[in-house]
Amino acid sequence: MYTAIKGIYENGVLTFTETPPTTRKSEVVVLFMEEATKSHTEPNSPKKGVVLGSHANKGYSIPDDFNQPLDDLKDYM
Repeated sequence: MYTAIKGIYENGVLTFTETPPTTRKSEVVVLFMEEATKSHTEPNSPKKGVVLGSHANKGYSIPDDFNQPLDDLKDYM
């Protein structure tokens, strides 16, 4: 079974950015992807995507009954 985890290789040192699935001695295969971007090497660089809370107070809201079952699906529940 293969498990992929991320890491950064820099100046001869491999640093995992995720926890490996085992602590025992294991055979590994290292794949070098394209060069790391600034977002990987600089912790304060801006990240792509939606930021949690970025639409707060901008007219978007979630109804109070959002998590309630839909009436259309009552027959299946």
